[in-house]
This record gives sequence, structure tokens and C-alpha cells, in this order.
Amino acid sequence: MTVSPTPFAPLARTVRGTGPGLLLAHGAGGSVHDNWGPLLDDLAAHRTVVAPDYPGSGDSPDEPGAAHSLDELADRLVAAADAAGLADFDLVGYSLGAAVAVRIVTRHPGRVRSLLLLAGVAGGSRRLRLLADQAIALTAHPALLADHSLAVVFGATWVEALPDEEFAELRAALAAAPVPAGFRWQFELAGRADVRAELARVAVPTLVVSTTEDGLVPPQQHRALAEGIPGARLAELASGHLPVVERLPELRDLLLGFLADADGGPDTDRA
Repeated sequence: MTVSPTPFAPLARTVRGTGPGLLLAHGAGGSVHDNWGPLLDDLAAHRTVVAPDYPGSGDSPDEPGAAHSLDELADRLVAAADAAGLADFDLVGYSLGAAVAVRIVTRHPGRVRSLLLLAGVAGGSRRLRLLADQAIALTAHPALLADHSLAVVFGATWVEALPDEEFAELRAALAAAPVPAGFRWQFELAGRADVRAELARVAVPTLVVSTTEDGLVPPQQHRALAEGIPGARLAELASGHLPVVERLPELRDLLLGFLADADGGPDTDRA
């Protein structure tokens, strides 16, 4: 196993299960618990799951003044895999974590067995940059940030189907939720990250999952990932940007099918 040196402090990480390695990269403003929590037990039944929290998210302390980058996050996630004893691993990246995952593949060749990119950032989107800036500005106004999430982050079909009482409860819960300390830098990075030029260098089996009602990271971004990575497959999931909330059973099936494919099993990921 090649240990990847990094000058940064180790990230807090969740490690569960046994077997081949699976490294998870979460999204901007999220955490291991937020983005992967309901899936960890299922994934750990098949893999040694390593899921780090970015600085200022989950159990990783904020690092005021640090200039975070995709390179840095890629190196720190690989360092977390090293610390868990993983020589290689399957890799799943969600949202900003998809860009981090692409950077891991190209920056640490030979470490990644297969790649799944979920609702992923490719880069070059003015709209995404505007929405990220808007979310950052709204952190000073929690009720407006909650409404921004309901209008942009969650899928329209799912939001419109909520009973009035559940909608009101969700709106209140979002407004009361604390904003992670790393929210600003993570959304700034999501808005400016761009991995399009390196997609052609990704040479591992890849599944791109597009959330078709995504108002934050639009499906054009997901398709750019699938079209830029040689041999990548594209699956569509009728969801907004948070399929772990809106389409958990379907997302579970896609992830477990991805792991089965990585092990040489039948092709079970179907849009």
C-alpha cells in the first residue's frame, strides 16, 4: 500500500464493515451522516466503508483561514483510506464529492477500482456558481435558506407531493438547523470546481447517476461527466439533489448494484 503524505490534519472518518474498500466523498454543506447515514449499514455489509467528513462538517473541526482545494480534499480522503488500511477501493462521490472523486482517480492512479458519481459537479456552470453564491449569502437568513433549499435542492415532484403538515414541519426543521462551519468554503469550492479537462483520463469502470429533477447541480453537469469519461454508463434517478431523502430505496439499489458490478456480478443498475 502506498501511503499518501499530506501536511494536513487527519479528517474525522466513519469506518464500518469488512471486505474490499469503499471510499465515500460527501457533498458541500453535508457530512457523512447527512449524505450517507441511511445507507452505511447496507454498504458495510459488502465493503470496508471509509467515509471522511470535510473540515467544518460532521466531526471534523473547521480550519479557519485555510484555502481548501480539490487537490487537498483528494489527498486527505486518500490519506483516510490509507489510515484504514485500504490499498485500493471503489469510490463514490456525491455532488461536490463527485469532483473530488474524479480528482482522486487522476491524482492517485492505481488506487480506485471503480467509480460512481451521484448528482455530480463537472464544472463550468454559471448557474451553479450563482446558486452557490446565493446559498452562501442566505446563511445569514436561515428561513430564506430553508426556502431556497425547498425550491432548488429538493425535487419539485417530491415537494409538491408532501402533505401540508409535513411540508410545514420540514420547512421549520430546515430553518432551525445549524449551518455547518464549513458551509461557505464548501459551496465556494463547488461553484468554482472544474474537472472537465481531466475526465478523459479516468480509466476505471464508471457509473454516473443523474438526478433528473436536480435544481442545484443540473442534469447537464451529470451528463458532462458521463460524456467525458470513456466508457461511462449513465443511470437516471427521478429525484432532486437529495436522493437519500427522496428516493432512498432506488438509491440503495443503484449503490448495491454498483458494488455487485465491481465484484463481477450481474448488471443490476437500471435507470
